[in-house]
Amino acid sequence: MQKGTTKANKRNTSGSYDADDIEVLEGLEAVRKRPGMYIGGTGSGGLTHLLWEIIDNGVDEAAAGHAKLVDVIFHPDGSYEVADDGRGIPIEKKDGDITALEVVFTELHAGGKFGTGAYAASGGLHGVGASVVNALSTRLEVEVDRKGSTHKLEFFNQLAGHFGSGGRFTASHSLKKVGKVSSGRTGTRVRFWPDRDIFDQEANIDYEEVRERLGQVCFLVPGLKIRLSDKRKASKRTPEEFVSKGGLADYVEFLSGDTAPVTGLVRIEGSGEFTEKVPVDGKLTEVTRECQVDVALRWVNDYQTKVISFVNTIPTPDGGTHVAGFERSLTAAVNQAIAAADLRKLRKLKDDAKAQKEDVQEGLIAVVRAVFPEPQFRGQTKRELGTPELQKIVGAVARDGVKAWFDGVAKGSKKIHVKAILDKVSDAIVNRVSTKQALDNRRKAAQLGNSGLPDKLADCRLHPEGELLIVEGDSAAGPAKRARDSAWQAVLPLRGKVVNAGKGTKKAVLDNAEATALFTAIGAGSGPEFDLEARRYERLILLADADVDGSHIRCLVLTLIFHYMRPLLAGGHVYAAQPPTHAIIIGQDKEFVYSEAALDDRVFELAKKGRKYRVTRFKGLGEMDDDELLETTLNPASRVLRRITLDDGKAADKAFSVMMGAPVEPRKDFIIRNSQAYGHALDV
Repeated sequence: MQKGTTKANKRNTSGSYDADDIEVLEGLEAVRKRPGMYIGGTGSGGLTHLLWEIIDNGVDEAAAGHAKLVDVIFHPDGSYEVADDGRGIPIEKKDGDITALEVVFTELHAGGKFGTGAYAASGGLHGVGASVVNALSTRLEVEVDRKGSTHKLEFFNQLAGHFGSGGRFTASHSLKKVGKVSSGRTGTRVRFWPDRDIFDQEANIDYEEVRERLGQVCFLVPGLKIRLSDKRKASKRTPEEFVSKGGLADYVEFLSGDTAPVTGLVRIEGSGEFTEKVPVDGKLTEVTRECQVDVALRWVNDYQTKVISFVNTIPTPDGGTHVAGFERSLTAAVNQAIAAADLRKLRKLKDDAKAQKEDVQEGLIAVVRAVFPEPQFRGQTKRELGTPELQKIVGAVARDGVKAWFDGVAKGSKKIHVKAILDKVSDAIVNRVSTKQALDNRRKAAQLGNSGLPDKLADCRLHPEGELLIVEGDSAAGPAKRARDSAWQAVLPLRGKVVNAGKGTKKAVLDNAEATALFTAIGAGSGPEFDLEARRYERLILLADADVDGSHIRCLVLTLIFHYMRPLLAGGHVYAAQPPTHAIIIGQDKEFVYSEAALDDRVFELAKKGRKYRVTRFKGLGEMDDDELLETTLNPASRVLRRITLDDGKAADKAFSVMMGAPVEPRKDFIIRNSQAYGHALDV
């Protein structure tokens, strides 16, 4: 590929781009060039993933009923070895002189985990695990016990062959018989040396992480024995052995530790079918998949949640569709049980007496496993299941199982345990609702007092002699913040709809985010408790667009001030900026006009003098550049402000009472009375 690299450099300097610039990465070269696509990265997580891939192959053999032992070894020279007593990778010729064993370690998407072949269910459908390990290793050895002999093949920089007694490597496709075994003995041993030039310098495989993972695996395949050995010189660890007979039930017991249980162990098992289209002989064919669902759970006297999930033998720490189905059905079943129980402590909560996910899972320990062929993961690292049909299947099994337990018809279900968990969940609901109400009360207190300021407020440094600029949304707030004098000009954008204070209740006003933000920024309270002397600004200036929407915003804010901060109007502290409607560019000069009438007069005057001009219309303050906004609305020497009086506030309130109030007749009379002024003749 050196030619491709040279051509790419040429393209970077000359700007050419033709067919010779297209590179095709073949075989394992794609893995080495983009390792993150296959193992998630080149740090410790990616390095550890190489070991997972080989371990998963051995565990899949055990899950299929063909292996009883998996050995994992950390070697002193930085290599890692995984051995199993499964069927052994096939050693027969696959493609000419190339054996199936070599294909597995050199070809992407080659393996026995596709379709309905050697595995009914395995860790994943990708088929790239073993070959990716080889691609990212400088050396790899594999030994297979089959047909009474031990067959060996080695790889050096991804090439198949053998090392001689002197350490010299010879490329070859043939397998070397290195020993004899009994005719019934089978198994596979893989040892690899990761390529340290690819991985980060500090990347390592953590022994404790591997130990924890192997401890999980033994619960998934009851009866499987897993041995872990650390032969590194600095290590003083003795070999460990993991084995479980009870499966997921043992795992939940293990996760529970010494924490007192609230309920006994709940076991849920079931199955379901779904169809999906897969390539068969080059054509997309609809096949039926069967999924086995296994769930073990219990609640303990704690507040932490542990939901551990697996697909076949693969942990899915990021969850996925199977976990989503379980959690949704669990919450629904608990809510159904709560409704049937009609608990007294929840009656006063009314509509809030419904459990949410966090209420149900408080103190929950659960292990969820789905077993089915060819799972689809989101990413090669297999941390999250993506098969969409699993949400419905796992959800249905979980729903029926949990409901049967709450109804007392499931094995091991006891009334005392059902009552205990309903009490626990209901206490969680009451605590959550009470905490939320207390938090809301504190927020309101902060918003209506002198402490705490809205996050969206760009404050000034001088108080109370400064001014607060109230603008429409973020588009106008940006130029205003840049053009203002931050020493004495503060900016508060109103991003949502301001409540109609003339029509809304006091609760509606206090619950409105924009209203409470305004109260908080001004800092003088609201309603009868409003203290003019405590205000944080000398002036409030409304910067609204010169259009209908701008007028609407101004009326809403004025109505709010009129009802809840009236002393501001009475004292003459409220102003409205008069933004220009148009700019007239005459040569190098720019003039601003503030109405359509003023524009017509000026255009007529310029036309009469024969002057050339160009007119720009401002649709909003957000369309002005910083200099234009500064000159027309922010600079005291050049801006035009209109003081809003108490009478203006009354007029705004009256207008909203007529146009947006509950009574219909005043609004009807207003429309009829003013229809002719707007060129409409109404047929009423």
